Amino acid sequence: MNGTIIIKDKENAPVRSEKITIKQFVEYTGASTVVVHELVEMGWLDPVRTVQQEMLFRDRDVYRVRKFLRLCSDFELTPVGGSIIVDLLERIERLEQELAGLRR
Repeated sequence: MNGTIIIKDKENAPVRSEKITIKQFVEYTGASTVVVHELVEMGWLDPVRTVQQEMLFRDRDVYRVRKFLRLCSDFELTPVGGSIIVDLLERIERLEQELAGLRR
């Protein structure tokens, strides 16, 4: 059968996880582990914890943290300032999407 795996029970087939390890998160965002831990302590990032207490992050947070890092770097912001701005930008984006939906 040349190594091909045939899954007959698709309900029990493996699903791609939307969670990534801290190592992957640091690699994808370019943030240091110190910054990631600081954002977790601030409550701005809310990773899921495994039984071994390892942190797993949502892949959608990668974009948020990259935006955060860019803002902090470009405008010399503190982590608190950067997180507030990213939150406000996301809120504006959601409101714009809601308005666009109402106009249709």
